[in-house]
Amino acid sequence: MKSTTRGTLAAVVAGVAAAVGAATATPAAAVGTVPLPVPLGGAETALGMKLPKVGGELPVPTTGTPEGPRFVRGRLLPEGVVPRLPLHGGLPGLDARAPLAHVLDDGFDHVAVDAPASDVRALAPGLSVDGPLTAPKPGNAGLPGPKLPELGVLGPVLHTAPTADLTAGPGL
Repeated sequence: MKSTTRGTLAAVVAGVAAAVGAATATPAAAVGTVPLPVPLGGAETALGMKLPKVGGELPVPTTGTPEGPRFVRGRLLPEGVVPRLPLHGGLPGLDARAPLAHVLDDGFDHVAVDAPASDVRALAPGLSVDGPLTAPKPGNAGLPGPKLPELGVLGPVLHTAPTADLTAGPGL
């Protein structure tokens, strides 16, 4: 094998390896949620009492790729002239633990709420338009015929399934 062929082959292999490594690496901007701690340690020390422990998660919204216009038989204009933009994000999460003054029983000295961040998928509103002419017809010498124009508004779509867990028990 010639040295130029080996050099070209090495460059191709290095490029493929770099592309595979870039595809599997997760950049910092692609993280789904950002933790949000609420520091209350200083206030707990200053007041000399146990305070609730609170933390949360803030979702990072990202936009998706809209679907392009699609041809539909019998229509002059394609369907989805103004496409709906997909948006992926989440509802914020909450993790809170608060002490109880043994209100319920000696075995219950804290209450906790755990509501993890949940995914939200949404589609923005879109527009569907059709012109006042039909598609060209072979029986009419290839000319389009008149018809009533059509205008349709595609409503927004929202998908999510939030969950939460409320517990009370011993140990803070």
